[in-house]
Amino acid sequence: MTTRQTQKIVVVGGGFAGLFAVRELARGPFEITLVDRSEHHLFQPLLYQCATGILSEGQITAPLRRVLRKYRNVECEMAKVIDVDVAARKVRCIRPLGEEFDLGYDHLIVAAGVEQSYFGHDEFAAWAPGMKNISDALTIRRRVFGTFELAETATDPAERRRRLTFALVGAGPTGVELAGQIRELATKTLRDEFRQVRPEDARVLLFDGGAAPLASFGDELSRRATRSLAKLGVEMHMHARVTKVDQSGLDVRAADGTDTHFDAATVLWTAGVAAPPLATTLAKAAGAEQDHCGRILVRDDLTVAGHPEISVVGDTMSLRELPGVAEVAMQSGLYAGRRIRREAAGQPVKPFRYRDLGSAAYIARGDAVVAAGPLRLSGFAGWVVWLFIHIAFLTGFRNRVGAILTWWVAFTRDVRRERVFTARPVGLLRTIYAPMPGRADRPSAREQ
Repeated sequence: MTTRQTQKIVVVGGGFAGLFAVRELARGPFEITLVDRSEHHLFQPLLYQCATGILSEGQITAPLRRVLRKYRNVECEMAKVIDVDVAARKVRCIRPLGEEFDLGYDHLIVAAGVEQSYFGHDEFAAWAPGMKNISDALTIRRRVFGTFELAETATDPAERRRRLTFALVGAGPTGVELAGQIRELATKTLRDEFRQVRPEDARVLLFDGGAAPLASFGDELSRRATRSLAKLGVEMHMHARVTKVDQSGLDVRAADGTDTHFDAATVLWTAGVAAPPLATTLAKAAGAEQDHCGRILVRDDLTVAGHPEISVVGDTMSLRELPGVAEVAMQSGLYAGRRIRREAAGQPVKPFRYRDLGSAAYIARGDAVVAAGPLRLSGFAGWVVWLFIHIAFLTGFRNRVGAILTWWVAFTRDVRRERVFTARPVGLLRTIYAPMPGRADRPSAREQ
């Protein structure tokens, strides 16, 4: 540990975990650098509403510089961490277009989140986008709304049916929410806008390897969700494993081993997560263990064994099988910041204790499920609780008010105004963390 009074803290990731850690540390004698790839905080639980035209990307994001503007000891760095030198206590970063630099630290907090997992079939990603960031949500928006336009102009009945078939892989909260919203979009918002097709004829197929949707919510709420989805018209295929995804649709293997091909123009992937490559980089550098998803196993104080100066929080950490939800990220980030503050002040620190405040999943307008301790709510009561939870956790007054007004219009008038999508890729590069074409003098960007 350094002997100087002001300690340097590097926080990787501006999600819930990173943001809560920075806010807690900003009140202490620290120099804090927050490293984030896109420099905005994303309210990930509402990505599906951005993808289906209810909320804009601006209503579920907040610029990190704006959120942290009052904390004079916090610097924001738009960059990606590509390496960690635990002996020298520094991280190697890369800025957009390829410039590399180092940041020294006395404490490192890794809150890098997770990525979509295709269970060893990364080739599926070209045809079945996941939904982990704004780019994913806008890609899905283009595919969802664009496929209705293509169905309108299709002259072959079989092609029209394929265009109006949506397949979702994964029946967790994200898959269920997205499936419900696509059916609601087709049966309400778009029902009187087309002339050649009936949007309400759109099929939404939901596939999962488990026995029922929302299994983590318990049997009772899972059964209620199943009934609600069936009422919406979602076709559920449980005990199903996807074996192939291509331009025509997907192949699915049932529990009895039979394979079936489903024609679907739009396949969306909401199953499985994996830690980012940075987790493996850190694990190798620090000698840390990883779980089956690549997340780093941490001690009860959220530090890496043998490296008390390195904390791993949020979705990137693995501790006592805690779920990868926003509440875990918030509490672990807050704890890590508070622990470092108390250690700097010479105060004792207790182990991390997670307080489960419950989970909620939106199914359709006026219908949601909520599990909070012994409390189990569904239908309209669950929907009201869901509204209050998400309003409370949105970052910034503007986003809260904007979401309330937008929901009011969307729910009372069947209007979704956020339907704009681009017909071509934006920009020159696949990723801004790659060198400009023709600049051989720049080092290549290693994937985080």
